[in-house]
Amino acid sequence: EEPLPSEEPQQEKPKTESTASEALPARAVLGELRVSSVTPDSVQLHWSVPEGHFDSFMLQYRDAQGQPQALPVDGGSRSVTVPGLSPSQRYRFHLYGLRGRKKIDHVSTEVVTATDKPEEAPSPSEEAQTEAAQTEDNQPEQPQTEVPLVRVVLGELKVFSVTPDSVQLQWSVPEGSFDSFMLQYRDAQGQPQALPIDGGSRSVTVLGLSPSQRYRFHLYGLQGRKRTDRVSTDIVTAKKEELPLTSEEPKTEDISSDALPARAVLGELKVSSVTPSSVQLQWSVPEGSFDSFMLQYRDAQGQPQALPIDGGSRSVTVP
Repeated sequence: EEPLPSEEPQQEKPKTESTASEALPARAVLGELRVSSVTPDSVQLHWSVPEGHFDSFMLQYRDAQGQPQALPVDGGSRSVTVPGLSPSQRYRFHLYGLRGRKKIDHVSTEVVTATDKPEEAPSPSEEAQTEAAQTEDNQPEQPQTEVPLVRVVLGELKVFSVTPDSVQLQWSVPEGSFDSFMLQYRDAQGQPQALPIDGGSRSVTVLGLSPSQRYRFHLYGLQGRKRTDRVSTDIVTAKKEELPLTSEEPKTEDISSDALPARAVLGELKVSSVTPSSVQLQWSVPEGSFDSFMLQYRDAQGQPQALPIDGGSRSVTVP
């Protein structure tokens, strides 16, 4: 826990000041990072942008095993839910405001997650208990009527395609609009996983799954920090031998010819900076446009990882 806070300010502060003055005439400032609710396994954080604007945000922290984690957050968001935490554990969260690929400002906060037993939890986590209760199958309707002023509704969560190690899901928003979405599921080891998704997206690809495995996916629609609707679906991934990778190519051609009349082209993927623990990548879109991007790679342990990226972005930091 000690190395992270001491590393970050030393590395980031000088960069922050120089990039802001050299490349960005307009100043952009992050407000204080505050805790809006705490449960035994999650934290909700919110912040303000009192001056200027950011293209995106990146929340970084270390999990209970000391592994660095990062959540990319859309530039229009002012809150994020961090799931998959451990009870009664101290976490230090760092929120970076990015313009393009540059980290312009940085705020931090420390949070201790609630205990497993609700009666021992401190009073600030009472509000969080109602959030956690929404994950129960019989609960989502109640907050839906209490929280939003305008009704917002999620359409059915449908399976678009399945491979031995991935699933593509899609949904609609027949009424109202959401600021963002959060897809939650448990991996083959039973560990909770979460993918934050931009509010304009209507599909997501979930990677790193195991063949012939049943998964239950929950998609939450968020307005600010409030989960206002939820849809779920069960999926069984394909067997390895049933779907060779080469069979994906005709599918890709079908989709591009049927659904995408305009040509869309990705420019070269370039490395803009490298540190011992992170890489910044950038790219261009010389022709057409994309709804979103997905960056895939394998970590040092060989585990597949994926970062969903907003369609307007042209860079990403992989921590």
